[in-house]
Amino acid sequence: MGFWEYGDEGLVLRVRVHPGARRNEIRGIHADELSVAVTQSPEKGKANKAVSELLAKALNVKRSQVELTAGATASSKRFLIRGLDEAEWQERLHALLSSGG
Repeated sequence: MGFWEYGDEGLVLRVRVHPGARRNEIRGIHADELSVAVTQSPEKGKANKAVSELLAKALNVKRSQVELTAGATASSKRFLIRGLDEAEWQERLHALLSSGG
């Protein structure tokens, strides 16, 4: 699967979250996961919310299109992103990774 898969509901991203970082950023791909750093702590879902917001902004979608589907309390998570066809997602992911997040 790599770090992403396109399914019936949309794009599924495997994400490794690094909470408590100095800045919010997408660091790249490591061990078949998209590495994402956020300044928020993991307490009470704050880091999960920050990751959702960062992914929405980076992929140019609404926050409501990004849903945490697995790993709420783990470092490795899965996010479902709805709303565009597979070709559009591939284009946006390529642009995101080419720009460094």
